[in-house]
Amino acid sequence: MTSTGEWADGRARAGAGSETAGAQGDREALPRAVDTERYPLDRPGGADWNRVVDRARADLAADGCCVLPGFIRAELLDTLRAEGDALAPHAYYTVEKVNAYNIPLDADLPSGHPGTIVLERGNAFVARDLIPADALIEVLYTSPGFQRFLADCFGLAELHEFADPLAGLTLNVVAPGMSHPWHFDTNAFTVSMLTRAAQAGGVFEYCPGIRTPEEENLGDVRAVLTGRGDGLIRRLELRPGDLQLFQGRFSLHRVSPVEGTAQRHSAIFAYTEQTGVVGNVERTRQLFGRVLDDHLIAAGNTVRGDRLLD
Repeated sequence: MTSTGEWADGRARAGAGSETAGAQGDREALPRAVDTERYPLDRPGGADWNRVVDRARADLAADGCCVLPGFIRAELLDTLRAEGDALAPHAYYTVEKVNAYNIPLDADLPSGHPGTIVLERGNAFVARDLIPADALIEVLYTSPGFQRFLADCFGLAELHEFADPLAGLTLNVVAPGMSHPWHFDTNAFTVSMLTRAAQAGGVFEYCPGIRTPEEENLGDVRAVLTGRGDGLIRRLELRPGDLQLFQGRFSLHRVSPVEGTAQRHSAIFAYTEQTGVVGNVERTRQLFGRVLDDHLIAAGNTVRGDRLLD
């Protein structure tokens, strides 16, 4: 894919030769992509920056989710959608039986454990190594200014891109009639952006804080998976260009079945507090249909901040 607009010119001019050039490119590219009047990523640490950060922290503390509407400039929404449309055919498509923990279905679990409930996963992912360097979502994902802003919103000293060469940045594709079933994320926090909305359905549903680092709360999880936990579920109607910050490791969540004729696309920006995080072999094969040497080498040396089921 070639460059889709002049908004990325600053990054292209900066090149990869020096840190100074990269910082200059970041300062030029971010204001072209982000509505900096509402979200002052070009003015870190200022009063407006702190106002947005404080709001994000309050929302995350309240229910583990924050939506920053209109994060991407309105004039770039067509670019965002077009890039997703060009990438979507490269997604790994398969309908697969899974569970909410994305662990093997034959895992040794006690009777009644919610991990024994089989779900159908029909969504697809475009892997990181298939996303061009000049795509809008790639420029955002690798931007130091964007990363600093997210770290502040999550109350972290710093964050790191996934070391996983496939799962660091992905495009999630949900075709009509399909859904992204109930699941937990590997990392403690998730950043995503809708790039194409479904005509109907495709609603983001989540159960904030349904588990903690110390407790799986299996009863509540089972209630949701068996249709008896509607009181635990919250629903969001997202719009293209909205940035969503989410604590997905502790909140069971899904995208409900997509209706109509249009696919639903969303970019998933994966960051972690620890360096060197690589997805496990089983989950990587589920999502992308392939594994790389990085996944095989990392097998048995998984980096996690808790002992929860994946």
